[in-house]
Amino acid sequence: MKMDPCEISPSYVRSIAPYQPGKPISELAREMGLAEKDIVKLASNENPRGIGPRTRAAIERALGELSRYPDGNGFELKDALSRRYGVDAAQIVLGNGSNDVLELVALAFLGPARAAVFSQHAFAVYPLATQARGARAIAVPAKDYGHDLEAMARAVDDDTCVAWVANPNNPTGTLAAPDALEAFVRRVPERVIVVIDEAYNEYIPADLRADTVKWLKRHPNLVVTRTFSKAYGLAGLRVGYALAHPSVADVMNRVRQPFNVNSVALAAATAALEDMEFVAKSFAENLQGLRQLREGAQQLGLEFIPSYGNFLTIRVGKAQDVYKRLLKRGVIVRPVGGAYQLPEHLRVTIGTAAENERFLAALEAHRSALERQREDIEAQLSEITAFEKRVRKQLKRS
Repeated sequence: MKMDPCEISPSYVRSIAPYQPGKPISELAREMGLAEKDIVKLASNENPRGIGPRTRAAIERALGELSRYPDGNGFELKDALSRRYGVDAAQIVLGNGSNDVLELVALAFLGPARAAVFSQHAFAVYPLATQARGARAIAVPAKDYGHDLEAMARAVDDDTCVAWVANPNNPTGTLAAPDALEAFVRRVPERVIVVIDEAYNEYIPADLRADTVKWLKRHPNLVVTRTFSKAYGLAGLRVGYALAHPSVADVMNRVRQPFNVNSVALAAATAALEDMEFVAKSFAENLQGLRQLREGAQQLGLEFIPSYGNFLTIRVGKAQDVYKRLLKRGVIVRPVGGAYQLPEHLRVTIGTAAENERFLAALEAHRSALERQREDIEAQLSEITAFEKRVRKQLKRS
């Protein structure tokens, strides 16, 4: 008798809806018969500037050692992070992107009969990682599209072991103020691991940015996660990290896969961390691009959620339909319905000035086409109404 693997996998695993990434350029080119060079991708919050020269040089040097396993402890990257943030190497956990680090938190601290708290509209990995461990998800309704931290604190129960907070949040771009955020950490019981996911931290203006690294000394249950995929431009190499109390980091490192960060990624991230000029320029260009998209949305009469990341989430109506129309014009954005529960919104990555303009022009063209279609329908209805009136008059005469 043949065994069906699905029959022996836990029901909570079988019921997972897989994470849906942004559509790749190559896939759209195949589907629509478009040239890849004519496609604009603004779907995955990547850095349109690419990578810095220091990082590129480090990658080229690392290529000569590809036949060797990477440093499983990531000594050089940890040393650089330790010096940058004033933490001990024992407080650092490296991951294959920050998604990997989030999964390590779930693997280390969640399981059946345990629970995790997160916000509505928060990053999709939180419910996925929670469900994959058989833990109970406590989703708290959002407040103005962002985290209602007071409600989340009240939602913590005796089974809760992890609280997930994205700051800024993806996909809404909302930001929790530092005072409110630390008040939440203080209010949550110390047995609960509080994860502050700061994937977009480098895009926050300095005067609004929480110094969460300093909080680690006051809150041993705090885990701060960051990534090199956004402002540093290393999305294709996948490098993330967590900063935590040594005892928390130790548990996470116990469940971490050996060599989970490859040698090229380690070298690139170490170099990128030192290239603050590149990050500063990325920040400045992102502000300009964010302003460009906000003004463009306003000119089109569209609402948007104020963002502190490298993306803007815009309310467009039937977002899935608009998304498909934009694909036909060679523009890839991200619909955030489904698990994100924002069926009228599209999340748009801040691209170059030309890419942003291409998106706005495509969106305007789509809306103009809809308006012409509406006018044509109204004209047809008017003709039908006039015809009906003429028919009625003729019937009365007869």
